[in-house]
Amino acid sequence: MQNEREETEDILPFGDINRETLDARDDITYATLAVPGVSEQVVRQISASFSEPEWMLELRLASLAKYQSMPVPTWGADLSALDLESIYYFAKPEGVSDAKTWDQVPEKIKNTFDRLGIPEAERTILAWVWAQYDSEVVYHSLKEELQALGVLFEDMSVALKNHEALVKKYFMKCVPMGDHKFAALHGAVWSGGTFLYVPKWVKIQEPLQAYFRMNARAGGQFEHTLIIIEDDAEAHYIEGCSAPKYGTASLHAGCVEIFVGENAYMRYSSVENWSVDTYNLNTKRAIVERGGNIEWVGGNLGSGVTMLYPCSVLKWAHAKARHLGISFANEWQYTETGAKVIHIWPHTTSEVVSKSLSKWGGSAVYRGLLSIKPSAHHAVAHINCDGLLLDDISASVTIPDIISQADDVVVAHEASVGKINEDALFYLMSHGIPEEEARTMIVNGFLSPLVKELPLEYAAEMNVLISMEMEGSVG
Repeated sequence: MQNEREETEDILPFGDINRETLDARDDITYATLAVPGVSEQVVRQISASFSEPEWMLELRLASLAKYQSMPVPTWGADLSALDLESIYYFAKPEGVSDAKTWDQVPEKIKNTFDRLGIPEAERTILAWVWAQYDSEVVYHSLKEELQALGVLFEDMSVALKNHEALVKKYFMKCVPMGDHKFAALHGAVWSGGTFLYVPKWVKIQEPLQAYFRMNARAGGQFEHTLIIIEDDAEAHYIEGCSAPKYGTASLHAGCVEIFVGENAYMRYSSVENWSVDTYNLNTKRAIVERGGNIEWVGGNLGSGVTMLYPCSVLKWAHAKARHLGISFANEWQYTETGAKVIHIWPHTTSEVVSKSLSKWGGSAVYRGLLSIKPSAHHAVAHINCDGLLLDDISASVTIPDIISQADDVVVAHEASVGKINEDALFYLMSHGIPEEEARTMIVNGFLSPLVKELPLEYAAEMNVLISMEMEGSVG
């Protein structure tokens, strides 16, 4: 057994992952812990903590007013048990600074990321690594050769000071504050997050990574990720997330804005593995210019409630979008994921592939929007949704919304739901493979077309996470 663990650690960037590691919480002293609930006082406290320019404070206060005027969504997941006034919207650990070396990170926080394998990931496969703990970025690094090419990768609060004009040009222009209630909330209380700028013609071959850890009881994390890929540039960004288990609701309402230039390529990959306490109400969107290409690869596990639909706006001709998503709804979990694609200009293309798993009464829902505008002549779109039920009490639902206002387009939609093939299960068991392990093998085969899109180490991590979720699947 020890040898198996050592072999796993050799291929995983996140060490010896198990549910106890992910659910464990830290006894941290907070230098700043705002009172629970969102108010003008809290918003001003967050803004002052980062010494923000006046225009950002004004944006926050306008977002707060918008948030207070909008109702909680009643479609999709049941959010009635989420008490937004009991959430801590800002928590800054004591002794945190934007460390340049791993040794400068406070010991308890460093130990948490060590358990999750962040330094090891940097040593093995990454061009850059970033770590955020609650509301504060605690560590980042970037290879010198990328800095020399003009690549910027900074904490959003730092970028706001160092590159204010660039941030102001793009911030919440892709996801406006009035998009929905939780986008407005995000605009009011955001903290931390990633700023990535890749200049024209620069092609980054290695993945860049950020990892977000939420620790505070009844805490909220509201990181803002702003990615700008200039014309003819390329990048691959990977994001990981986790949170401990308290038995008290926590909230993740981050925001990702991506701007893909002409003939540019961007791949955004994320593995979100929150605790069952977490409401994951994240918003992600990209605007793609002429000939640009955006790819989304996502895995969603762990959180009690998820509502997440990455969106691609194909703004100009020959823009492309590809959405690949995996979700796992276990006991007490409602996972509603999907994709939104908006075709605006001719000859745009999109592909959506979604695979979900449901176990022990969990509900996995695909909710998607495909909107083809009258000007999007000769657009091509394909949607494929597959659900796998692992018992007789779980649910898998597909809710597609397809609106085509042009009559010279190609649109295809496929959806299927099934159970594990008993013949395949019998075959594996007849060769001496225990039933639970055989089920996990079949599930991994079902997911493999999407998992293989991740870098090798992250594909291995996803397989481990799926195996964790599959534990106890027999009986």
